[in-house]
Amino acid sequence: MKQSILDLQTRVKETLADKLIADSIALDELTIELDADTAFEGLMECRDELGFEQLIDLCGVDYLDYGKANWETMKAANTGFNRGVFDFAEDDAEDDALNMERRFAAVYHLLSIQHNVRLRVKVFAKDSQMPVIPSIINIWSVANWFEREAFDLYGILFSGHPDLRRILTDYGFVGHPLRKDFPLTGNVEMRYDNEQGRVVYEPVSIENRVNVPRVIRKPTSQSA
Repeated sequence: MKQSILDLQTRVKETLADKLIADSIALDELTIELDADTAFEGLMECRDELGFEQLIDLCGVDYLDYGKANWETMKAANTGFNRGVFDFAEDDAEDDALNMERRFAAVYHLLSIQHNVRLRVKVFAKDSQMPVIPSIINIWSVANWFEREAFDLYGILFSGHPDLRRILTDYGFVGHPLRKDFPLTGNVEMRYDNEQGRVVYEPVSIENRVNVPRVIRKPTSQSA
């Protein structure tokens, strides 16, 4: 029998108590936030006390300028290919501090088979320069490759992970490609060189192009 979302919310609040930073319900699914310092204990309680036996997914998120910056249309049109985000140097000191503290997060999607409900758990790293979140491999072993992927693509460090190394990009890859400030053209390009008999890295030869979506509207007819 499926547990109601409101009953789940009540149980989560009672079980996690002061470990719970925030909670919200959207689209019939509960999302909660845990502090990085107590995330491991909180997720352990999600498994043992709340009955979430399975970790369905774990992903990284970069909240750089989330909810604040949209496409910088004029800048993109004048300078070429652009992600449409502000550079930290252009923000004031107060906004800088906020972004530094709330930039990178790990998001966990949990499933309770016995209660037939799902739970989304969000944990923010405290420092965006070196984002660290505790590994949960000892809670759900399936987190191993999920955490390696989040490290590879976002640079999130999972403390306690036994083998935290890249899993999708090349061994010599520089940077983390899903960060919002990573250049869309990349830093280098690679090709196989027949003469050298190996893969070689070269400067990027792709030219920037304007990639701002065009909005085409039909002319508005005016009555006489």
